[in-house]
Amino acid sequence: MTHQSDTHDTNDSKSSIGATRRTFLKGVTAAGVCAIGTQTMSGTASAEIPYASDYGTVVNLVDDAGADPNEGDSITPLLREYADDDTLLYLPGGRYYMDEQFRFTGFNNFGIIGEDDTTIVPADYYDFDDGGDWNYRLFRLGIAYSPGRDLRFQNITVDQTADDTGVRVIETAMDDGLIVRDVTINGQHDSGTWGPGRFVITDSSGEGLVDNFSAADGGAWSGNTPADQLWRGPTGIICNRYNKGSITFKDCELGRFPDNGLYAANGSGQIIVDGGYYENSQTASIRIGGRDSIVKNATISVNESSGHGNQHAIRAENAGYMRIIDCDVEVTDPNGDAIKSKNVGLLYVDGLNVKTSGNDVCHALRLQDDTRQSRIKNSTFTHEASGGFSLWIQDGEDPVHVEDSRFVGNGGDESARAAVRCDRDECNFRDLYVKQLGSSRRRALVNTGEDNLVYKGEFRSKEYPIIDHGVSSWIEGVYANSERDLPGLRLTESASDTYVKKSHIVDGIRDDSNEVSGWGNDFSA
Repeated sequence: MTHQSDTHDTNDSKSSIGATRRTFLKGVTAAGVCAIGTQTMSGTASAEIPYASDYGTVVNLVDDAGADPNEGDSITPLLREYADDDTLLYLPGGRYYMDEQFRFTGFNNFGIIGEDDTTIVPADYYDFDDGGDWNYRLFRLGIAYSPGRDLRFQNITVDQTADDTGVRVIETAMDDGLIVRDVTINGQHDSGTWGPGRFVITDSSGEGLVDNFSAADGGAWSGNTPADQLWRGPTGIICNRYNKGSITFKDCELGRFPDNGLYAANGSGQIIVDGGYYENSQTASIRIGGRDSIVKNATISVNESSGHGNQHAIRAENAGYMRIIDCDVEVTDPNGDAIKSKNVGLLYVDGLNVKTSGNDVCHALRLQDDTRQSRIKNSTFTHEASGGFSLWIQDGEDPVHVEDSRFVGNGGDESARAAVRCDRDECNFRDLYVKQLGSSRRRALVNTGEDNLVYKGEFRSKEYPIIDHGVSSWIEGVYANSERDLPGLRLTESASDTYVKKSHIVDGIRDDSNEVSGWGNDFSA
């Protein structure tokens, strides 16, 4: 069987338009609006309905359209009938059944809003009518060639706790004005169809907001589902190549999905992840790219291995400029780097708190060779895993600057022994505090690059705190101390032209290079 990835674009064929409009719904007169505010079709004032004043027509789908709030007939035909421009569809508290997709495109100023106890119950995989075209979605609002403008979708809970149940709750393509807020999906997505959400802004000047979208129960792997069509399985939220504008994911929550949690890469637009909790998804819980994108104030955890490898907390990729700010990352059951950066022009990290632990090797932050530049500051890396680099700077053309950061913990030395490993030239390490006392062979900093600067800071470890294999390294104003009474600095045979100035190197320098110079150093214990 051929499988496709949930992160690929879904079918945008024009053969399944399927949305009719009631144009007469525009019949609320201006005088009536002035007299009593926006009206429902039944003529009753709708002041109690949030945001009603933003629409010319408000339809109470129970009172005005006859929707069954007790999980009776599917409401999809009613959604099709009453959807229109400048219209708000209101779902009072209740449980509403849906067994096929509602599709509405090319609209202007449209909304669907519920209450705190408004719940939609989708049919299971066997009873959901996909139209013969794999349309396993509840709401498809706008498509790339016919996007909407100004959409509000809010206060909707989806109950997919029944076995073999899970559809894409909402898929949107908007040129501007997207607001999706307070959407909660209960139950594991275990049908094997598209994951819960897909959102794109099709205009480069457009903006969108997805706020408090929760799918905490995650999704099942395809092989354990009746559909068994997707490669691996569903993705939590997709924002892929059609995204050209700016979209913010604020305070969202995604559990364990087989094919990424939040996949927001390969588009040309800006991605802003602000807050939220993401955990245990395959490949990455947050996979992010785009233009001037940022992950801030978020918590990401890998605490349960899938057994398939490579569960990164964050994967940054395909971006000119990317920021990770004030995030908490914890990996307690590792099977991949906590954070990996690839094909990024400049990665800026500030206020990052990363903790790695568990029985496997785990690198906290790996900058691959195609991450061209990076600046890391004000961050804390806690290493409690059996081995791994807290920061691994792989060989690349442009420098990395690390400053005012801490590298602590009592982890082991399996496979990778240093807190910081630098294989790149012209890098700076300023005011670092590195304390690695968890195993006898653990090191603080290992450098293989050329023309690198280590300026100020404190380096403590069981083995040699600083090991230099590089060329023309400059070490100034540092304190280095081995808890095993080894020399605080080791220069290997491959090192050359090393300069050490005004540093306190406890128990001196082991110089196998015979090419060290400097002045003002203290080698006393």
